[in-house]
Amino acid sequence: MLYNLKTDGFSCHKPYKIAWWEKILLLTIPPLMAFIVKLLCWSYRIVHVEGKREGEFSGRPSVVYCTWHQRMFYHFHSFGRLHVTMMISASKDGEWAAHIAHWLGFKNVRGSSRKGQIDKGGKRAMEKLIEKVKEGESAGMMADGPRGPAREIKPGAILIAQKTGRAILPQMWGCDRAWVFRSWDRYLIPKPFAKISIIHGDPIYVPSEANEEELEAIRKEVSDKLNKYTERCDEYFGKAWPYSRESKKAEKKDSNSEENYERKERSA
Repeated sequence: MLYNLKTDGFSCHKPYKIAWWEKILLLTIPPLMAFIVKLLCWSYRIVHVEGKREGEFSGRPSVVYCTWHQRMFYHFHSFGRLHVTMMISASKDGEWAAHIAHWLGFKNVRGSSRKGQIDKGGKRAMEKLIEKVKEGESAGMMADGPRGPAREIKPGAILIAQKTGRAILPQMWGCDRAWVFRSWDRYLIPKPFAKISIIHGDPIYVPSEANEEELEAIRKEVSDKLNKYTERCDEYFGKAWPYSRESKKAEKKDSNSEENYERKERSA
């Protein structure tokens, strides 16, 4: 279906026109793209899991799932099955993302961060997301997204946890082979039939009365855990995937580690 921005909970800072041919494309392309993503994710083999699986949280209050933007792809599968609510841009491009997310199983609120003096609905969308988490829905946050810098945490996840009393649950995965995009964070998509390592992190709580110093300490804790889990997931396969355009040393290390991993696989 086509989402009605006025009635389906998708807010936007200003209306935009969708041409008749775009409406047809929005009805056909998003479900196809979602099917391709699901098909790719179904081909993966989970070979290592640390921590509690998502299903073990089904009987507890809602949570705030948190990961790096670079590692979002496999979470399209795991978070989509949990019908996690995420924030999607209120732009026209975001309309496509909202439809694809719907077919993957996500719920969403619409809004973007401010650009200069222009309000793009980000504050209103954050308030709506906090309200939904209080009502029992879980939120999914890309800690450094949507535009980076890579692996620098934005305040969104911490703010939601503080306002709702829900836990932040760091989530991470790694893989043995992937396509690496030339984006700001070197976005990863595991190749078909890739092996996946997953870490479900321990919950992190944010006191409602936390001061700036305490919030900064929690921000650092979440960042450190996401980085630690990323390294552990990657090291399971002898990897060190680059995460920025400047991380050339990681690429060189990864090349050497991959050779060692392949030799270990052949000798096993």
